Amino acid sequence: MATTIDPAALRAGKGPELYRKAKTMIPGGTGLFGHRQELHAPEQWPTYFAEAKGSEVVDLDGNRFIDFASCGIGATALGYADPDVVQAVTNRVANGSMCMLNPPDEVELAELLLQLHPWASKVRFGRLGGETMAIAVRIARAHTGRDHIAFCGYHGWHDWYISANLPTDDDDRGSDRLGNWHLMPGLEPKGVPAGLAGTTMPFTYNKIDELKAIIDSHGDRLAAIVMEPTRNLFPEPGFLEGVRELATQCGACLVFDEITISWKLTCGGAHLKYGIEPDMAVFAKSLANGVPMGAIVGRTEPMDAFQDTFCSSAFWSEGIGPAAALAAVKKHMRLDVPAHLDHIGNAVRAGLRELAAKYDMPLAFSGHPCLQYFGFDHPEAAALQTLWTVRMLTHGLLITGSFYPMWTHTDAHVDTYLEACDEVFAELADAIAANDIESRIGGPVKITGLRRLA
Repeated sequence: MATTIDPAALRAGKGPELYRKAKTMIPGGTGLFGHRQELHAPEQWPTYFAEAKGSEVVDLDGNRFIDFASCGIGATALGYADPDVVQAVTNRVANGSMCMLNPPDEVELAELLLQLHPWASKVRFGRLGGETMAIAVRIARAHTGRDHIAFCGYHGWHDWYISANLPTDDDDRGSDRLGNWHLMPGLEPKGVPAGLAGTTMPFTYNKIDELKAIIDSHGDRLAAIVMEPTRNLFPEPGFLEGVRELATQCGACLVFDEITISWKLTCGGAHLKYGIEPDMAVFAKSLANGVPMGAIVGRTEPMDAFQDTFCSSAFWSEGIGPAAALAAVKKHMRLDVPAHLDHIGNAVRAGLRELAAKYDMPLAFSGHPCLQYFGFDHPEAAALQTLWTVRMLTHGLLITGSFYPMWTHTDAHVDTYLEACDEVFAELADAIAANDIESRIGGPVKITGLRRLA
């Protein structure tokens, strides 16, 4: 086993202590919802990092963990502190990252992105994922002169998107609308202007008839069809082709949000793997391997509409993001990162399946090997997941209900992970049989779903 960490030391660690302090000053405790301690192992999750390199994370107490969770929320496909990216960022910072002139790296980056996407001819840059999606939606609305958006998947926190949860005049479900919301329950639209109600309409992945129904009712007012080309589901034959055809027929822009799936399936994005050409494709997260950077690549006609609206920000001219992205993109072009992510992801999935069968564990899987999710089909699923997470922490492993492999994960890491899982699954099976899962956790059970956290 790589390491052994005293569970009592985890509960008394600097991370949980700092998180308690943070919640008295920072609403929610952290900037990213997914990094809240309550979602993983309340009072025990280390929460803060002192160092992150390769696939290893060091917490504030010096404990070392191999990361087998979502690994930078999918932003670090090359691994933490990739040396090429670090060198590019260090050089840029040493020579100044912000001034009255523009960083030249953004021009070379645009050239590389257009080289990888021959269907596109223009590029615009942002820095954050949700922000860059908001730019793409603004461009689509400016280009078409329309307001309505049909969407599928998760696209951030901005008003254009969260407005889908606003009640409309013909919506008689009231507050149940939030409970039945197909994304995440509790995604309340407080603070979103009521006048946006009805402008954004969801459809379900792989259900082309739902999109057809939206177009039948709103096609002449539809500015864009916004969707993730894939995330935790595989496209059924003809689905993406059908979406492309419907967008063309009604004159809406097809915008692919590739922020989460990123370049994990193929260099340049999932749409290249599936052979579907959108009007715009949006990238962020691992585009610069964890450094804030976003990009929209698109066709000339919709992209030129950017000149007819106003989208501008001082930090869209800083130099760190383009420098990091340029280094990361070049490395993706040199290495077959998707093949390695697929190998590691499949090795983890195969090993977990074998262990689940060995201990008769009700473990379910979904998603691509490079972007996979798992959970327990059990009445006490949250407690089981919490106990699994807590016990793996003592083995020096960070785990949650998802795993996004990185280039720096090795077969040896997988062996260490599965060896620990073998021991922990034995206890989980015993806890199920003894009906004492929650009492073994040593703290509260994780919270599931999107809901208000104190």
